[in-house]
Amino acid sequence: MAVAFPAHIMALSKVQRLYDACDVVFSSPAAAPTLGEIRWLQQILDGVEAADVGIDDGEKPSSTSPPSSDDELSPKSGRLLPARAFTRITYVHIHQCDDFSMGVFCFPAGATLPLHDHPEMVVLSKLLYGSVRVRSYDWVAAPPRSAARKCGLARVVAADEVRRAPGEASVLFPRSGGNLHAFTAMTPCAILDVLTPPYSEEHGRPSTYFTDVPISSLPGFAFLEETDLPEDFSVAGAPYLGPELTVDMDDDDDDYDDYEE
Repeated sequence: MAVAFPAHIMALSKVQRLYDACDVVFSSPAAAPTLGEIRWLQQILDGVEAADVGIDDGEKPSSTSPPSSDDELSPKSGRLLPARAFTRITYVHIHQCDDFSMGVFCFPAGATLPLHDHPEMVVLSKLLYGSVRVRSYDWVAAPPRSAARKCGLARVVAADEVRRAPGEASVLFPRSGGNLHAFTAMTPCAILDVLTPPYSEEHGRPSTYFTDVPISSLPGFAFLEETDLPEDFSVAGAPYLGPELTVDMDDDDDDYDDYEE
């Protein structure tokens, strides 16, 4: 059943509605979000488009002014970030606090985000434009946290599944739904992510990368082993140019404009 939002809620920007809903659902970490709450957030995400988070996907006429400098990702380049400017994987940070984070990964065609995990996290994602190839797994038995390097048997959830915008928002859970995944952009594309709780080395939630080896004698499964990132892999940072976000003053919002991985 669709949720009817009150008029004062509908008057907010879509990204503000998303933030407010996340703040309500995720502000009590002791209580895991219910399936109904997750579906509510998915419904809000379903309505978000690239322009709502300050990105021009090039699909519609835009009021974006031509870049006036060599740095097309500068706020001075116009009201929206042009999709054509993303020549490498770029993260547009919207918000982060102890309970959740919101941001957009923007990909040029052919770029790959290597296989990685989301330890003890729920992740909601919306493909804003373009198409992407997804490979994902769930652990059969999660490696112990004390292991020097994570490895083990994983079940295939998606084997090179192609997703195209527009489409419904997806969700993965700590132990199901494709908690470990990799993306390869088939066309220029962007993915809006909500993570709860966010990555944190301090709290034992680092981002770990893996190699995967299919097991010919066991179709639908693969052996995953922790690996180091290629030295030439990096994620650039870009400023958020979407509608101004009014946040809870108790939130500890970090500045990720210079995000690099």
